[in-house]
Amino acid sequence: MIRYPALRALRVGCVQYLNARPLIHGYDGPVVFDHPSGLARDLAQGALDVALVPIFEALNHPRYLLADGVAIASDGPVFSVFLAHRGPLAEVRTIALDPASLTSIHLLQVLLAEYHGLRPQLLELPAFPADADAVLLIGNQAIDFRERDAGAHQLLDLGEEWTHRTGLPFVYAPWLLRADLPNASAVADELRALKRDGTSRISEIVRADAHNPALSERYLTQHIRFDLGSREKEGIEKFRALLVKHGFIPASDEPLRYV
Repeated sequence: MIRYPALRALRVGCVQYLNARPLIHGYDGPVVFDHPSGLARDLAQGALDVALVPIFEALNHPRYLLADGVAIASDGPVFSVFLAHRGPLAEVRTIALDPASLTSIHLLQVLLAEYHGLRPQLLELPAFPADADAVLLIGNQAIDFRERDAGAHQLLDLGEEWTHRTGLPFVYAPWLLRADLPNASAVADELRALKRDGTSRISEIVRADAHNPALSERYLTQHIRFDLGSREKEGIEKFRALLVKHGFIPASDEPLRYV
């Protein structure tokens, strides 16, 4: 019997980060692995049918379907998305960015503008540390930085800051589906089944990871959440409202569509 037949008929894309592995671990069909921004581009251009894509793409271009019940999220410290800086946060004037995820970049800008009154200049890596006061790091390289840094920098964990300020979880990446897929419900069902399978095998996943297995398991079980329920959706709408307020996306009455 072929597993996940609806997905096998499609072009599937997924991020390369450790936090996505429980959502794709049980799938042995072809997958395009890329950075978040590359997946968002390929989905928009029609080169992919379904992809684990930053939530900013869904909010900026609300033309996709979102697979209900499954996402990469946090409800408190996320550990792998943070701003590293040496001096006081209020004195940060320039930030070097990893351009891979527009969600993390816009989350940082929203948090700094809304809750700290800061609008620093943004620079592309490798400006840090020579030409920038701080650096935004995400994903595997953020985890690597934490292991090397040994407390040399202050870290503003964006998941922790978001939940502290709003009381809500933050959703970094849902599965987005092309709206014209004829079997979208079956595809979403298989994505939810993949999540159930992968989250039950986290110990197996971390044993194959290059990082410290204990650190990886703690990250995937204590920091990352894989649900997309009512509180996560409330967090998405709060992020949407703040993106509109600060001019990052246009106002829209078009609701997100979950399947």
